[in-house]
Amino acid sequence: MALNYDIDKLTNLGISIGILLLFLLLRKIFTAYIFKFILKISKKSPTNFFTHVFNSFEQPIRWLFIIVGVYVALCYFPYLDQKDPLFLKFFRASIIFIISWGLYNMASASSVLFEKIRDRFDINMDQILIPFLSKGLRFIIIAISFSIIAQEFNYDVNGFVAGLGLGGLAFALAAKDAIANFFGGIVIIIEKPFSIGDWIQTASVEGIVEDITFRSTSIRAFSQAVVTVPNAALSNEVITNWSKMGKRSVTFRPELKYDTPRHKVKNVLEKIEFELRNHPGVHQETILVKLEQLHISGLMIYINFFTNSTQLADYLTVKEDINYAIMEILEEEHVSLAFPTSTIIVEQDKTAQTSQVSNS
Repeated sequence: MALNYDIDKLTNLGISIGILLLFLLLRKIFTAYIFKFILKISKKSPTNFFTHVFNSFEQPIRWLFIIVGVYVALCYFPYLDQKDPLFLKFFRASIIFIISWGLYNMASASSVLFEKIRDRFDINMDQILIPFLSKGLRFIIIAISFSIIAQEFNYDVNGFVAGLGLGGLAFALAAKDAIANFFGGIVIIIEKPFSIGDWIQTASVEGIVEDITFRSTSIRAFSQAVVTVPNAALSNEVITNWSKMGKRSVTFRPELKYDTPRHKVKNVLEKIEFELRNHPGVHQETILVKLEQLHISGLMIYINFFTNSTQLADYLTVKEDINYAIMEILEEEHVSLAFPTSTIIVEQDKTAQTSQVSNS
């Protein structure tokens, strides 16, 4: 009898190992052939939704083969009591974890889904709200999964929530910065001072907005460094959104020498204004070219206009063109720019001697 019992144990042990190896083989076949075939078919669909679903569940399904294989193999394992409730609880918790893992991966790619919904139904959804919704969805999935798994092990989730309520004051004091950053992010989303991809400037940072989370906003500075600013601090700062400019201002104040004849000054002003009126990169709504004042060192000209483009490269190109045009106009009129000078008058024996000294 004892010999037969040992043989039965060894037989069941061999079956258990064989089942586990079989599921590992099925996992290999699924990875190498079946999944690639399903993915190839999904790419022929009019949308990428099914492709995102299959990619999100690829890793969880691979582990599902192992979990199911281990469960079936342990049903024949001779050294384990399969009727133990804890065994079934671990198996159910593993299945819940696998499903939650796939849903979490789908939520990570939900930004694409939200964008398609926005474009398909023409919903007025700000670009900065989409990643925020995606992160909120992931948080909800984690919270629900945690509560279901906890209930599987007979843990009183309601008691845990009640405990948070009793200790809410202590929790709020400990996490006041995190809460302030969370509500700072809500304020940014509601007021919409900027969107992802906008060029903004604050007292602490200037650059392109790359991402916003529950805690902070990531900004790519022009040095290519990523600056992470807490939402609470950012929502309380003065924010200049350069991307919202419809046009970009340019102001010059060149000074002509005092001995420049009046008719030449007028010619210079007229030619500069003509150049601005005929430049394709200059916005034609506001162009000002005036003799502003008789400055201490020369005749100050006020030049103000706007560029059509707000992009830095285009803006600098227009400024460069106008600078070259002004230089050419001055050469044509034989007019020179003034240098800062001062006049010193020395009286000696009732004879005034005047000398002009350059300060530059």
